[in-house]
Amino acid sequence: MSDPLLDALDDEQRVAAEALLGPVCVLAGAGTGKTRAITHRIAYGVASGTYDPARVMALTFTSRSAAELRARLRALGAGAVQARTFHAAALAQLNHFWPIVVGGGAPRVLEFKGRLLGQAAERARVRVDTATLRDVAAEIEWRKVSGAGPESYATRLATRGAPGNLTAEQFLAVVDAYESLKDERRMLDFEDVLLAMAGMIESEASVAMHVRESYRHFIVDEYQDVSPAQQQLLDLWLGGRRDLCVVGDASQTIYSFAGASADYLLDFERRYEGATVVRLERNYRSTSEIVDTANRLMRGRAGALRLEAVTDADETDAAAPASAATPTPSGATKPQTSLKDTGEPSITEYADDLAEARGVATRIRASIDAGAAPESIAVLMRVNSQTAILERALDEVGVASRVRGASRFFDQPEVREAVHALRAAALTVAGEPLFKSVSDVLRALGWSAQAPDGPGAVRARWESLNAIARLVDDAPPGTTFRTFADELRARAEAQHEPTVAAVTLATMHSAKGLEWDHVYIVGLTEGMLPIAYAKSFDAIDEERRLLYVGITRARRRLELSWPRQGGGYRGEREPSRFLQELGTRTRGATGAAPASRSRPVGRA
Repeated sequence: MSDPLLDALDDEQRVAAEALLGPVCVLAGAGTGKTRAITHRIAYGVASGTYDPARVMALTFTSRSAAELRARLRALGAGAVQARTFHAAALAQLNHFWPIVVGGGAPRVLEFKGRLLGQAAERARVRVDTATLRDVAAEIEWRKVSGAGPESYATRLATRGAPGNLTAEQFLAVVDAYESLKDERRMLDFEDVLLAMAGMIESEASVAMHVRESYRHFIVDEYQDVSPAQQQLLDLWLGGRRDLCVVGDASQTIYSFAGASADYLLDFERRYEGATVVRLERNYRSTSEIVDTANRLMRGRAGALRLEAVTDADETDAAAPASAATPTPSGATKPQTSLKDTGEPSITEYADDLAEARGVATRIRASIDAGAAPESIAVLMRVNSQTAILERALDEVGVASRVRGASRFFDQPEVREAVHALRAAALTVAGEPLFKSVSDVLRALGWSAQAPDGPGAVRARWESLNAIARLVDDAPPGTTFRTFADELRARAEAQHEPTVAAVTLATMHSAKGLEWDHVYIVGLTEGMLPIAYAKSFDAIDEERRLLYVGITRARRRLELSWPRQGGGYRGEREPSRFLQELGTRTRGATGAAPASRSRPVGRA
């Protein structure tokens, strides 16, 4: 029978959406519409009466992803379903049960470990610098989420050594002091939240019964990123039941250093006998050349899916990104797959870091002059330190840029001021068109319909305010000023950032889950990707997956590049071994910068 929630899906996505009961594993490659598949699955379960929306929990790993899930579920009529990160779900439960089980309010959650670790180092009489404190914090997080016991962790310390220049004894002394300070001040860190909630369910039968009664169906997105601590908590939530759907892609496992393990995804069929397994391999995001490049990079890797590009020449009744969808009379969305190939991905060799940055900036300037939107372009790299030279190069050619993760949108002073002003005005203004109400408030803060000339701080402030103004265009018909202001506050709390008209500069880690029309990946040399400290086979393979994530962010154009000199290295640098696998033919110089040579990536 026809159903609008199912008609919007391709054949494989529909199989996943109709498998409402029992263990389900969806192996979803990059750009295959996994979010569409799982949100339509949940909405179909609610609409069919199979799910009580109050007893469904959708779990993911970032606040932005959770906010996107909630927005899509609301649009599909399943807004009562909870979509949260593991930590948010565990914290809500901990705050509820702590007064009942322990008494008093739950401990305060420590947002940043740095200051407390500094105090712990002083108590332990250990001299540390800021960089070492960051490494100590990362090691604490890894130990907690990985569930390493005393013996296995002692082996790790003996093999890898302590962070920075610390001895094992100094490191353990700092950790002991850190834990003592947390206890004295009644604080928990984020990892403690997972462990404390798991311990409460294990030790308190009434808590276990209440949790398992409250939630019957669990859906876990990005399951390849689950850690042992998160898996333990998920198992306790389930309590031996099998109403679990997981979605993931082993080729996008890029957080092993933080305790994530794709083993849970790859072993799902073994752990859940008789599980329904669905493979989503039709890529609706990228051109066939980009998909071909991604496939070649991951050929023969464990769990790798073989992606197939869907273009306008293929069937058009399948999923595409929400931005490419158009409304249908049923209220569902009918995808439009009109993607055309725009040329093979290229590999460009530059003389040094500066020539690479200027070459990329020049090509971006030309793309924008030809009609590309700045927000449709991203430059991806391995580490944050690579962004500074690219910011300067883009500024030289008059292109605004924004470093993802450097300053969160809703933490910017002008944005906080705008959110506060809009909420205050929404209490008194009513009856006017939404855009007039919003624009009047923003104009009072210095916004105008016309952008100021050139880059710089004034332009950056305007772009932030303009991003808020553009949210009016996305508001459903009939949205009131009060509703708009309330939803803006909800976005701020979830850090669900709007689009800013600027080129994005991001590490490949922070780019995961995002996509752009034009993607430049820079600095692809040995020592940078793979990173110098990646020595083992597993570590090198993680670097490969990181490049795969970067490549699959691109929709229409992908350009890869590397500098022969720079980056703190003496003498000539070598191109990344991954580029050597991808490139097979050479062509003439592009003219993007002096001393550059470019070649297309060969076909598999």
